[in-house]
Formats: sequence, C-alpha cells, structure tokens
Amino acid sequence: MPTPLSVLDLSPVPSGQTSADALRNTIDLAQRTEHLGYRRYWVAEHHLMRGVASSAPAVLIALIAGATSRIRVGSAAVLLGHHPPLVVAEQFGTIAQLHPGRVDLGLGRSGLLRGRELVRRFAGPADGPAPEAKVVDGLLIPPKPRGLARSERFVARIEEQQRLLSTGEPAESPLDYRAQVEQILRFVDGGFRSASGEPLHALPVEGADLDVWVLGSSAGQSSAAAGSLGLPFAANYHVSPSTVLEAVAAYRDDFTASAKLARPHVVVSADVVVADTDEQARELAAPYGPVHSIRAGEGANPYPSPAEAAEFPWTVQAREIVADRLDTQIVGSPETVVRKLVSLRDATAADELVITTATHDHADRVRSYELLAKSWLAS
Repeated sequence: MPTPLSVLDLSPVPSGQTSADALRNTIDLAQRTEHLGYRRYWVAEHHLMRGVASSAPAVLIALIAGATSRIRVGSAAVLLGHHPPLVVAEQFGTIAQLHPGRVDLGLGRSGLLRGRELVRRFAGPADGPAPEAKVVDGLLIPPKPRGLARSERFVARIEEQQRLLSTGEPAESPLDYRAQVEQILRFVDGGFRSASGEPLHALPVEGADLDVWVLGSSAGQSSAAAGSLGLPFAANYHVSPSTVLEAVAAYRDDFTASAKLARPHVVVSADVVVADTDEQARELAAPYGPVHSIRAGEGANPYPSPAEAAEFPWTVQAREIVADRLDTQIVGSPETVVRKLVSLRDATAADELVITTATHDHADRVRSYELLAKSWLAS
C-alpha cells in the first residue's frame, strides 16, 4: 500500500468571496477527499486574518464530521496558549463521543510563544552573507528566511493577537507545554487529580475514542513532549521547511513507547498544487501571496487570482522573508508532484503525508486533490 495521504485545510477565503463561501468549500472538499480515499481531514487555528476562515477548530471539525462518514477529522493544531487544556479536552471529547474512532486532537505550542521568540526560532540572519540551501535525499532544505527578524509588524501582530486571546493575567507558574499535553491525556484516561489529590472527571472526554497528536516545527518542547509521551508527531515542512529534519529526528530520539503507540509515527506536511501540466500548476500556484502578508505582519489577505497576483510588486526584501516557503512549494503535473513527495517521504521517513493546497478557484483545488490521489495510488 502507498504511504497514506491526508488533507490540511485552512479554509482560505478567495478574493471577492466571503468566509461563508470558504467554509462551504471546506465542507465540500472534506466530502470529496473522503471519497478519494484520503485518510484524515485536518483544519488549522488562525485568528485575525481576512483571508483565513479556520478560526474555531472544534466547531468546524464537528461540522465536517457530521457531513462525512469515514474520514478521520481533526485539528492541526489547537494552540494551547489560547485555550485551557480542560476546555480543549471537553470540546474534542464531545465530538468523539458522537463520532468514535474518527477524531484527532492535534495540539500546537505556538500560541505559547511571544512574537520575538517565534522570530528567534524561525528567522535567519537579517544581514550578512546569505546561508545556502542544501538537498538531502532529493529534498530541498532551505535556509531560514532572511528579513523576518526585521519584521516588527509581524511581532506586533502576534503580541496583539495573544493579548486579545488571553483569558486574564498570566499565572505565576504557568504549565509548560508537556504538562498541558499530559493534563489532556489524564482527562481522557480518567486519571486526572486535583492539586490536593482528589480525582476529577471531565465528561464527556473521559474514555472518548480519540487520538491525541502533537504538532511541531522544530526540535524543542513539542517534539520532546510527543516523543516522551509516546504520541504521534506531525512536522511542518510547509511552515518551516528549514527545520523539518531536525524536528523529526529529535522526536524519534526522544520516543518512548506508550499504551497507544509502540513505535514513532510521523506525519509531514507539504504545500502542494497539482494540475494537468507543470505550466498550468505554476499558474495556479502563482497567487501564493498570503505567506508574504502573514510574515510582513499584515495577516493572511484574501487569496488572490493569478491575474491579481501578477500585479504584486515583489521586491528583494519581500521575497527574502518568504523564500523558504516559495522554494519548497511542490507544484506541477501529477508525475512531477509525486516524484517530489516521494523525496519528502523518504528524506523524513514519514509514515503519512498531509497535503495543504490553496488556489483561488475551489474547482482547481478539488481537481488538485483528485489528480494527486489518482497518481499517488498508481505510483
């Protein structure tokens, strides 16, 4: 059997359309990719962005689960810096009780990081000689993006978002990320205890048939938590391609078998656009503007058409902050894309690949997933 493929959907809002259009497109794409044989359908959590409608993962996942029958549904990811672990556990437990065996609770850490800490983790040097890209087993590993460290608007936007999502003053001793993940696991297995040792039971999550995942972009607390707790791990090649190999290596080094997982299990994401020919795919992928607007501190703007994208005034500085994402977007005919995805799978030893595709026209996005599924099964 070929390596399973899954879907990551941000519910992109095309220019000239509304968030309602984007959300209806998400439901339609979930139904279509279920029919095509994709294993999972994951949605992300983004806030304060005019071009992304995926802001409430639990709500959207419940709607997708109700509109499908077999495909697993889940989050990539719920950001624990924005939600108490108890609330996250209860929300996903509720969905899992009605859709047992189909729910993935993916947990992310970026909501816990301040803006400047994110920049330090993922930005390359702002000045000096440009670092060089490398190729590992056919996979392009670009240097960290230059210029991001100079993006004060990026930092300011993250900090404003965190302020608006805060539930109050920070605790004197906030839980670290691993402790938050453990807390959710204890709510699921019924082993949670209060500070005084009393058992506390969170219905309906207790005993719910759901899988807990950890998502991460680099080696650090996320990969360590996933490995040491024996959880599956999703690494973001499409978000931080420069650090994907170190992330999966760190996870495997830290892995300890658990009751749910005997060996490491890795999913790796990729940004993909497929069309009948390489030229057609490049045209559809040209409006990759939201990546620039996010890192420039504007948030994701509505997804432009190819004609609108052609008018974007690219500068050296503008391309510097998104070069890693642009250079690692996997675009082309089915044959071209399959070849590059095989390199991604082999270089990371991924057990699954999760595909995220954005195009201006919904029909082109559906067609991309159709072409990929057929070609991948035949490979």
